[in-house]
Amino acid sequence: MDDSIWAAARASRDWLDAANGTGDTELTCRLLKLTEEAGEAAAAWIGVLGQNPRKGVTHTREDVAAELADVVFTALVAIESLGLDARTVVSACADKVRARLA
Repeated sequence: MDDSIWAAARASRDWLDAANGTGDTELTCRLLKLTEEAGEAAAAWIGVLGQNPRKGVTHTREDVAAELADVVFTALVAIESLGLDARTVVSACADKVRARLA
């Protein structure tokens, strides 16, 4: 069994495909899920800062990191849902970044 992140993203896509189908509305929801997860990361950071005086400090940096991981994984599933290989797409992005840093 492939325990990689990439395999987990594919398995998640397969599970969502089986449960919800693969039409444009479903793909739209998967892309919007990314925004939802990013909002949760932002809310966690606000909680780290204690920016809301009514709530005070409510989160840790570890909470923020976990929310950011949700963003990353959700993006991988969305890439797979577009019919592309997430590993290839992310590797190409990393190559562009490395080229800019050179």
